[in-house]
Amino acid sequence: MSAVQGQARVSRDEAPALRPPPRPQAAPAAPTTDEKPPRATGLSRRPAADDFLRGGALMLAATLLFSLSDTMAKYITQSVPTVQVATIRYAVFVILAASPLLRSRRASMRSRRPALQILRGLSVAASALCFILSLGHLPIAEATAINFITPLLITALAVPVLGEVVRLRGWIAVLVGFGGMLVVVRPGVHGLQPAALLVLLSSLFWSVAMLATRKLAVIDRPGVTLLWTAASGFVLLMAILPFFLAPMTWPLVGLCVALGVIASLGQWLAVLAYRHARATALAPLGYAQLIWSSVLGLLVFGNVPDRWVVVGAVIIALSGLSVVHGERVRIASLRTRPPA
Repeated sequence: MSAVQGQARVSRDEAPALRPPPRPQAAPAAPTTDEKPPRATGLSRRPAADDFLRGGALMLAATLLFSLSDTMAKYITQSVPTVQVATIRYAVFVILAASPLLRSRRASMRSRRPALQILRGLSVAASALCFILSLGHLPIAEATAINFITPLLITALAVPVLGEVVRLRGWIAVLVGFGGMLVVVRPGVHGLQPAALLVLLSSLFWSVAMLATRKLAVIDRPGVTLLWTAASGFVLLMAILPFFLAPMTWPLVGLCVALGVIASLGQWLAVLAYRHARATALAPLGYAQLIWSSVLGLLVFGNVPDRWVVVGAVIIALSGLSVVHGERVRIASLRTRPPA
């Protein structure tokens, strides 16, 4: 799962959800709009005190765990069908998501927008499946780099779906980021790999989930959204699991459970990071996931990112950082603007 998708991989508008990476939380998608978007979690309030060192350390640890979970998923799916791995991972997700509600007698998972919750949950699960499938054919660093396009997709889709207004700078960042993605996949050199399309499809599904999150932010509590995400994805995976069942050894089952725990812990650390520092300060750290993914890909699989993957990732990262900078400037101008 990328940090982009988690940050990868917890977006600035989402409650934590289990997702493949690289997921760039995402890095949290920094809005490029003229509207200040609502946060989707109860953690969306402004941090009581900015502690960038602590928040930054937590975010870097989260991106490391996201990359580790991606590496484990790539390794396990060499022997086990992707759907089977994802189902065990989601079983862990459901248990962890339900735990807070089970401990509280007053807790309820009732939603005022169940259809939208199901759409979000299915989108997150589809995103995870597509990304894990892509890891069977792409180096982790390359899949992570392509996945960095997610925040820019959210920016583009927010216009027709949410009616937000994106400034010229935001559209330029989207186009530049798209160009960086083309540098990574180089469709005219080797042909467009189906695995690269899977990563793009994963990013698209994740973007849909984040847009649903923005709508749900003011409707349901974050714990409710998290549990609906876990439950809907688990039901989907259980429905298709009989078509992909394969024998598993107990060590592989243990690895799948560990994968679910590590991915969930990464999400939790990302949530804690936002309690200590602002999203716009933490967003650039999501790109550290490319470093972790490159190192782990080299150590475990012997994959060395080629220069074009690095160049394309830098272009995408710079376009994302441009979005973050624009958001910082916008927020600063709102704070210094005298009241009407």
